[in-house]
Amino acid sequence: MTTSPATEADREAGRLAAARVSLLAFTRYMFRARRGFDFIVNSHHRAIEAALMRVFLGLSTRLIINVPPRYSKTELAVVNFMAWAMGHAPDAEFIHTSYSGGLAANNSFMAKLLVESAEYARIFPSGPILRTDSKAKNDWRTTLGGVVYAQGSGGTITGFGAGKLREGFGGAIIIDDPHKPVEANSDAMRGNVIDWFGNTLESRKNSPQTPIILIMQRLHEADLSGFLLAGGNGETWEHVTFPAIGPEGKALWPAKHSIETLRIMERASPYVFAGQYQQRPAPLAGGEFKPDLIGTIDAVPVGTRLVRAWDFAGTEDDGDWTAGPLLGEMPDGRYVIADMVRMQEATEVVEAALKATAQRDGTGVTVAIPQDPGQAGKGQVRQFTRTLSGFSVRSKPVSGDKVTRARPFAAQVNVGNVVMIRGAWNLTMVEELRNFPNGLHDDQVDGLALAFDELTDNTLGLLAYYERDAREEAELRANHAKQVAEASRPAGAAWIDPT
Repeated sequence: MTTSPATEADREAGRLAAARVSLLAFTRYMFRARRGFDFIVNSHHRAIEAALMRVFLGLSTRLIINVPPRYSKTELAVVNFMAWAMGHAPDAEFIHTSYSGGLAANNSFMAKLLVESAEYARIFPSGPILRTDSKAKNDWRTTLGGVVYAQGSGGTITGFGAGKLREGFGGAIIIDDPHKPVEANSDAMRGNVIDWFGNTLESRKNSPQTPIILIMQRLHEADLSGFLLAGGNGETWEHVTFPAIGPEGKALWPAKHSIETLRIMERASPYVFAGQYQQRPAPLAGGEFKPDLIGTIDAVPVGTRLVRAWDFAGTEDDGDWTAGPLLGEMPDGRYVIADMVRMQEATEVVEAALKATAQRDGTGVTVAIPQDPGQAGKGQVRQFTRTLSGFSVRSKPVSGDKVTRARPFAAQVNVGNVVMIRGAWNLTMVEELRNFPNGLHDDQVDGLALAFDELTDNTLGLLAYYERDAREEAELRANHAKQVAEASRPAGAAWIDPT
């Protein structure tokens, strides 16, 4: 029995059916209809679709997508997602924002044009239907109560809400590039956006389960993505990130940018490239640490000598953190970062954590506490030492600048002599090392420097450390010279010490 070849009508029916169930198929179909040529699909488009589908199905309600500029994020995750979701939920209520009210309104208008098109009606023949009074680009509605309202960051959203207080997908807050790139380095301007998010935008959810989707290129470590990923609003966010150059050194989207082009862009503007294209924003300086040389292992080797060091925040919620890294010297002479405790809490909570951590580590782990100058620093050491009664506690005066104190440990990191135990804290610590000394925080670096100082028994301070380092280097050179001279000495010739 033979089957007849598929007709064009059959193929069209298949494309329409696929567009109904798949956001990416919908995007490709509508793109072809509007533009007259194909939407080039890449792996990151499929990953973005998968993340958005988790939102649509109620499996994720807080989503951050970091992707380079001009990589189709707005086309797929804003314009097409709103239109496609309206086809399934005509009463869905969306609030869409961007750094520019004009850009947000244009995205809203593009979604509206999709919904009004003949191609859309073929995909979703039963709706939605726009109200006859939906004329504005930034505010349009369906006959079943669906809404798309667009506004710029900092704008007024009074009277509008997103989502439905019912089962199933009912809309979302979609934020696309909330920061204007030229304003990203302004603490005040970034703060204004973050304040607006917390004080205005978040309150526009019609249900606690109303999804919030943030799509943006990274511009600063303290941008809205950085704030939220660090727990700034107290919620856990699903994070999907796409560096233009992947860990294996390959281009994310070769059809858009070849690896050669990306490397040229990176050399031309490394700071901009690090944030906007690699999604790893770094300060304009830094470079003391090369944290990509830190390997990862799953367990601390037997025989490792461990020190838990602490760096304390000045006061609760002052923007700084209390950090307690656990650093060890392994039997092979390398170092392992075995754990990291980090918190922003009041003194009594920190003190309780100090004791609980020591009990968990055991009496075989030395606890290193910095002693700040003055009587207050001495009093703090006495208090913490009493708290840690029964444990080995060492305290040292803190002197010199942070960079100088960190350099002995940085030297070990930068030659590949440091590994870390796999854990949830890895990413935050690595990024702090990468950005030091110009990052927002240096608590983990300070704690690691103190732990290394204790492990190397650097009781005479940094000067002794450098003197010892220089002495060992001189000995190595002398031994090498002797070996070379010995190898070149003629048989039977008298030995002369080259040193």
